[in-house]
Amino acid sequence: MEFLNYHHLRYFWVVAKEGGLTKAAAKLHVSQPTISAQIQALEGVLGEKLFRRAGRNLRLTDVGQHVLSFAEEIFSIGQDLLNSVKQRPTSRPLRLHLGVADALPKLVTYRIIEPIFKLDQPVQVSCWETKVFDMLVELAAYRLDVVLADEPASSGVNAKIFNHLLGECGVTFLAEMKLARKLRPRFPKSLDGAPALLPMANTGMRRSIEKWFHTRNIRPRLISECEDPAMLHVLGFHGLGFMPVATLVAQEAAARFGFGVIGRTEACRQRFYAITPERKMTHPAVTAITSDARARLFVKRGDRAANFARN
Repeated sequence: MEFLNYHHLRYFWVVAKEGGLTKAAAKLHVSQPTISAQIQALEGVLGEKLFRRAGRNLRLTDVGQHVLSFAEEIFSIGQDLLNSVKQRPTSRPLRLHLGVADALPKLVTYRIIEPIFKLDQPVQVSCWETKVFDMLVELAAYRLDVVLADEPASSGVNAKIFNHLLGECGVTFLAEMKLARKLRPRFPKSLDGAPALLPMANTGMRRSIEKWFHTRNIRPRLISECEDPAMLHVLGFHGLGFMPVATLVAQEAAARFGFGVIGRTEACRQRFYAITPERKMTHPAVTAITSDARARLFVKRGDRAANFARN
């Protein structure tokens, strides 16, 4: 099996960049014969000449030009690797491998990851959306950088993972305008017997709501329960029932889908978590997500509701 000696390639790269042996030797602090020997070794492996004489100067051959293009990229990536590990800006886009629990609403997900698109370094996000348990396996194998979820990872998961609470907010109940106007006056008692569109029973949101319903002696009429929050919005748009939405994004959801606000409660809470494979977060994008969520996105209980006027 053939192996490329990157030490030889670096000597070639410096000679090509500096335009000759003399300048390259001065930059690398080695003798010219040493550089010549390194380049000859590289040419021996490649089976091609990389330079040709042009008077006292060296000129790249066609193969040399081709090899130089690869060398430029190889050493650029190497420098970016050092910069990334040392958390310095790099010229390459920052890659974030993101897992999102399928129960997490898309509007909430965007609000949480929004700050990464404002970083000085460009970011490329690869996003997976599936069952949390499946993503935790990928997370433990370091194939994902972070998983966003509405519940912490279970302590029964046989993997080294850490839960970071991003914040929490209350719940707002929305519906198509006509139904919202009907249910608004006697909220929350008006929800008793009203048609309901709810998340699945195994989600944090559903368990929180069911507990609140029980304390208020409210028994809505279940029309549909959906794994995908987007489906709830579609059914709600057609007036089939009321739905719970995290107050964090309720105003945006109401405006986007034309919903009306029935009412809201701070007694019913929805929490959001970042789950990582390490206790200390070093990935710049993950750090941006967590710090922004705690500093700006999730305000004190009641503050956001006070700023969210009824419509």
